[in-house]
Amino acid sequence: MMTAIFVFIKCELGHANDVAADMVDNVEYVSEVYSTSGQYDLLAKFQLPKEMDIGTFVTKSVQTRANIRDTFTVITFSPFLPGGQ
Repeated sequence: MMTAIFVFIKCELGHANDVAADMVDNVEYVSEVYSTSGQYDLLAKFQLPKEMDIGTFVTKSVQTRANIRDTFTVITFSPFLPGGQ
């Protein structure tokens, strides 16, 4: 079983595309990365093993990547899927 988390990422100016490419190529458990408008530049979705410590994952595997200035993590509970799956 996996836990989905979403991490909003604020990048150094001019580096959002570089950070997105780095995330999808080099960060384990990344599912999707989207560019966004507003306060943050990217939204990354990760599927983590249930036993993994979320805080440790974010601080060691996401926040330490080059050209990331700030993050905001959203932890999810139960998904609602089409067809009641």
